[in-house]
Formats: sequence, C-alpha cells, structure tokens
Amino acid sequence: MDAQRLRILREFADRGTVGETAEVLHLTPSAVSQQLKVLAREAGVELLAKRGRRIELTDAGRALVLRADEVLAAVARANEEMDVYRAGGHPRVRIASFPSGAGLLIPGIAAALDDSIDIDAADEDVPYADASALLADYDVVVTHRDERSPSLRSPRVRTQILMREPIDLVVPADHPLAGRKSVRLDDLGDQTWVSVPEGFPIDDVLVSMSVATGMRPLVRWRFKDFQVIEAMVAGGRGVALMPRFVARSPQVARLVIHGVRAARIYEVLTRPGADGRRSVSEVLQGLHTEAARVAGDQII
Repeated sequence: MDAQRLRILREFADRGTVGETAEVLHLTPSAVSQQLKVLAREAGVELLAKRGRRIELTDAGRALVLRADEVLAAVARANEEMDVYRAGGHPRVRIASFPSGAGLLIPGIAAALDDSIDIDAADEDVPYADASALLADYDVVVTHRDERSPSLRSPRVRTQILMREPIDLVVPADHPLAGRKSVRLDDLGDQTWVSVPEGFPIDDVLVSMSVATGMRPLVRWRFKDFQVIEAMVAGGRGVALMPRFVARSPQVARLVIHGVRAARIYEVLTRPGADGRRSVSEVLQGLHTEAARVAGDQII
C-alpha cells in the first residue's frame, strides 16, 4: 500500500469529510476520493460507506487507519533520523496547549530544547472531549480535565498524566473571607462569581458544589483567560475558583475550600508510536520535568 494514500486515509479519519481532507492536503476533493478508491482496491475491501449524505469509514477502514498511524509514525521517525545527515537540520515538534498550561510549562521546555529541536507551540483552548482532534495538526497536545472525569480511551491516542493542580477559592484581598486559610461551602451561598465558560473544567467544580449545597451560584462573568478572571476578582467583581498554580496576583487571596477535593488533571496526548521520534520523546520528558518543577508533591 502506498504511504501517501495511507496518509490521505488518516486525514479523512481525522477531518471527517472529503472536503476538509482535500483542503488540508492541498488536493481537490475528486483527487482525494480517487486515491481512497485506489487504496480500497489495494486493500481488497471497502474502506468507505455512505451513511445518508455522509461518507464514513467502514470497520475495515477504521482498522486500516490504526495501521496507517503505525506506518506514518515509522516514516516520521525515518525522516527525523535523516535530519541528522542534513546540514543545519533540526527536527520540529508541534505542541498545542491550553493557555494557562502553556504559560506554566512551555517556556521551560523551549529554553531547555531550543538548541536541538524547533518547538512550534500554539494556544488551543478546547474542551477535553475535543482535545484529541488536535492531533490532526500537532504532535503533542497538552490538555486538562476535572479529576473526577475519566481519562480519554482511544486506540489512536496515547495519554500520559503530567500533574494534578488543586482548585482553590480566590477572593479580593479586602474581602471579608480574605483573612482565612480555608472556607466551608456554607460560607459561599451569597457570593457573586466569575467563572469560565460552561462545560470547561473548573466550571464543572462550581456546578458540583452547587449540587452538593443546593445553592444556585450567581455567575455574572465568564472568561476563558484566568488572567482576566483574576483581574476581575482583584477589582472586586466577584469570587472565583482558580487553579492553584495560576493565581499569582497580590491583590487576591487564595483559600482552600474545606471538605471539597477538587483539581484539574494535566494530560499530554500523542499518537501511539509518536514517542519513537527522539524529538517527541525529549519534549515529553521535558513536559514531565517542568510539571515536577511546578507541581512538586501534587504530581500523581
């Protein structure tokens, strides 16, 4: 089987449509369809089937995608090994991370590996359920989930836990609760809240707290960026739940919520076999090293 046609099959599995596959590979949709038909003839089985208006992978197609991942991982390793023989060649690793995780982990990795690996990093803030889709465009994806949520299970994705980051209550420095080290849920019934968008980790914790106490938290503001949330709290606009290693402003006080075990788990996602590339393996090791530096005994 031709490796390029296997790449087209994998892109189709990642993107979901012929049109999107054609766009990312700079081909026409008809060329993509033709190459997939040729691959089906090479395999001797149907790889695609119509489901209403959509074209989907058959069971055989999904099985072949797993093998395509293995073949393309081997090709990537070979290309990287050849970089050693090219003058001035450096392997490139594409990393995606949610913003606050990137701020904690990526600078240290870039400093440690900059001389030997080209790090191409970008912010990608998506819900945990959608994070694995980023592997269509990145070699390594750093994501996060509520500690009570199950880890992703997929034969096309390898997950590794980096660290556990506790969730604390953050209040303005002049707030009546600011002088305490901890608070109870009963103390929070009449607070105005600043939170993240619904469905994102952290907001799930607030929802769980409301279920446990019966309170209906008044959320007046929602932002993805924790720096904005912290600034809003510092400005007296409300209180917030924030990851422990992110809250840094001297204008806020951080309190442990008594009786609530809440944290977000940092995970790193790769394709199976991706760590066979020396560069990816070094990036993964760098992530674990940075997580150990940041989190200390909060690592799982």
